[in-house]
Amino acid sequence: LKSIDDTIFYPPQGQKRLRSMIETRPDWCVSRQRVWGVPLPLFVHKETGQPLRDQEVVDRIADIYEKEGTDTWFTENPQRFLGDKYSIKDYDQVKDVVEVWFDSGSTHAFCLEKRDDLKWPASMYLEGSDQHRGWFHSSLLESSGTRGRAPYESVLTHGFVVDGKGRKMSKSLGNVISPNDILKKYGVDILRLWVVASDYYDDLKLDNAILQSQTDSYRRIRNTFRYLIGNLDGFDENEKITENDFPDLEKFILHRLWETDQIIKDCVKSFNFHLMFTTLLNFCSNDLSSFYFDIRKDVIYCDSTKSKERRSARTLLDITFNYLVRWLAPSLSFTTEEAWKSRGNQTSIHLEDFLQTPDAYKNSDINETWIVLKQIRKVITGALEKKRADKIIGSSLEAHLDIYVEKPVLEKIKNYQMDEISITSSFSYHEISDAIEGFSIEEIPNVKIIVSKTSSKKCQRCWKYKEELIRDEICDRCDDAIS
Repeated sequence: LKSIDDTIFYPPQGQKRLRSMIETRPDWCVSRQRVWGVPLPLFVHKETGQPLRDQEVVDRIADIYEKEGTDTWFTENPQRFLGDKYSIKDYDQVKDVVEVWFDSGSTHAFCLEKRDDLKWPASMYLEGSDQHRGWFHSSLLESSGTRGRAPYESVLTHGFVVDGKGRKMSKSLGNVISPNDILKKYGVDILRLWVVASDYYDDLKLDNAILQSQTDSYRRIRNTFRYLIGNLDGFDENEKITENDFPDLEKFILHRLWETDQIIKDCVKSFNFHLMFTTLLNFCSNDLSSFYFDIRKDVIYCDSTKSKERRSARTLLDITFNYLVRWLAPSLSFTTEEAWKSRGNQTSIHLEDFLQTPDAYKNSDINETWIVLKQIRKVITGALEKKRADKIIGSSLEAHLDIYVEKPVLEKIKNYQMDEISITSSFSYHEISDAIEGFSIEEIPNVKIIVSKTSSKKCQRCWKYKEELIRDEICDRCDDAIS
């Protein structure tokens, strides 16, 4: 029981399950009367009924077993095992075999202790959840009896593959899905993604609808790589900007990289691959695709190639790519190799190490500010959608925003360009009051937005609306970019 307490279990409830089984188990009869199996090396005295306890005899039997096999117990003259010290006339040779779970429980001894490239105890025993009553159980009993402790430092259990309704797969039900069929229809990485995305602590459900859902997740990740690779075309060391010189938006994404990296590495250490994948998918979808990429596409597409904002954005994209491709490499092996090689790398991504994330990426103050800004952006998005539905505006770039927030929030965000963050053309900040009849949402009640259609003129290059345009109906920013 102490060995159980000293063992790490994944999931943790496995410890309680194994402990309850050990506490209530009966004595273990390790002999079986079968025609196959490992024979018990046992002689019993005909008169006293006592087993022969002589280490010299046991060692002789073990040596013969190792050199000639266990069948010798049945085929050889039993006197050979006894040697000259005892006579077979005085002993009965037991023909019982060892119970197979005792065999399995002994694997730690003949697998780990006999090989120089392995260590005892094992760092982990990994098997299905039914093995609390099987291999984990018998190994613990055998090793505790012969070695005084468990043969493992940790135990990981997983569920079993079932169909989409949670039923065991069987030919009679016609619900068996062949991995080969999945590979032909979806490809290897979709199958790998399904495995890593599943919570293996429970049974793993599998059917075509679930695979289609994973295909959608895969597409989001692949599109993230496509955006990164496409917008890093021609990027080199000369274009890089140091992280200290980044605008606050890039510093916020660096902080999110730092946070994500901490979660990923903790998940790997604790074998929590389901959370790891969920974290990565959310990072791709929520932090990158629907947020950072959306905001910065204007800067990347329309700014001058020399602008600090564009260089900062491309530097961040490069940093993000190098983290993301490594994080996903163990799961999406082929996709990440394709992405890695597409940027001119000659070696395999699978020879790379995880990056060591600088503590300088962590920025709690900027993170707190951007949490507030993202909440305001969420309210703005709702207000814009309503105005589109009412046919007041078409594109969000046609909108002018009046943003009403509480005074402490106003002081916190007053230097941030909300037109850039919300992809509109102009904005004004105001202190909120009860008299204001603006758009709000229930979960963020202290933000109100009034959307009106801008009266400014549309730049024909960036499509933003400006009060003044210069030559060829473009804004001064675009004029500078093409000059």
